[in-house]
Amino acid sequence: MVARPSSIAASLRRALILVLGACGIALAATPPQPSAQAMIEALTRANDAVVGVQVTAAEGARSAETLGRRREGSGVVIGPDGLVLTIGYLMLEADSIQIVTQDERSLPARAVAYDLATGFGLVKPLLPLRGVNPVPLGSHKDVSPGQALIVASGGAQGDIGTTRLVSKRSFSGYWEYHIDAALFTSPPIPNHSGAPLFNQRGELIGIGSLFVADALGEAPRIPGNMFVPVDLLKPILAEMQQTGTSRLSRRPWLGLTSAEQSGRVQVVRVTAGSPAQAGGIEAGDVILAVDGVGVATLEEFYKRLWLHANPDDEIGLTVLQGAQVKTMTLRAVDRMSTMTKPAGI
Repeated sequence: MVARPSSIAASLRRALILVLGACGIALAATPPQPSAQAMIEALTRANDAVVGVQVTAAEGARSAETLGRRREGSGVVIGPDGLVLTIGYLMLEADSIQIVTQDERSLPARAVAYDLATGFGLVKPLLPLRGVNPVPLGSHKDVSPGQALIVASGGAQGDIGTTRLVSKRSFSGYWEYHIDAALFTSPPIPNHSGAPLFNQRGELIGIGSLFVADALGEAPRIPGNMFVPVDLLKPILAEMQQTGTSRLSRRPWLGLTSAEQSGRVQVVRVTAGSPAQAGGIEAGDVILAVDGVGVATLEEFYKRLWLHANPDDEIGLTVLQGAQVKTMTLRAVDRMSTMTKPAGI
């Protein structure tokens, strides 16, 4: 990353030099690259829309155990009314939210939506964001592995710089999360939470979610970041604004932290008070089947689980517990019903 100096334009020009150098290597990228001046102007407009997001979770919030009560990340303005897109885990069980602008103004904000299925979050400042124009939404379909991209972060420690797309593939998270398309970049940035990823035309193509140790998904293992593509936002944006989530987010949750181990799904941790704990699942168990259908990957496990139409359906799990194979029936729940809703949703 390139640290933001007093002149944003100077920082953008530094980033642009790196982009152009990278483009000299990745000339096959499509569509054709804009001129250097057009890139500067587009990226300046995009960077102007980047904000910091500061959150304090409610007292006793369950998510504070893993995320802490005070959280900082980034977001980007995507709506003419100041609507900000960020990564949803920042705003889980939020008691207060502040938006920090490029000129270091701090504005109170409210939660608009959190979408469990994609991981996106929407917040809106309670006061006008004067002089900030929303960024256009692009598509990951227009970028290819090897292409240089721009990543930015907001707040007092905000910066801007380049990274490179190294892989596009599905992603399964250990926390009962899966998306069929994710963007993986390298080198990694440390302040990735909610950081917007732009193409060279200043269009938003992804929102930062994670640090990963295997951005390529294959040997050699290289560190990087995972970004959730905005393509997943487009079909649900209106629904999120109207209802606070999407229909796909209303699905069964068991409360398992799991990992793929040698072609098997192994339970790493069981959330206290969760359906999995109530049903007798223990850390170290191996999930063999869901409703009698064998599963060998996290993706298979989650997609079989989410075939149930109702979040509180009964789920049949076949597990290897120690040396015994057991069949258990668990009553799943809606994940959001276990958490405090931020004011506004």
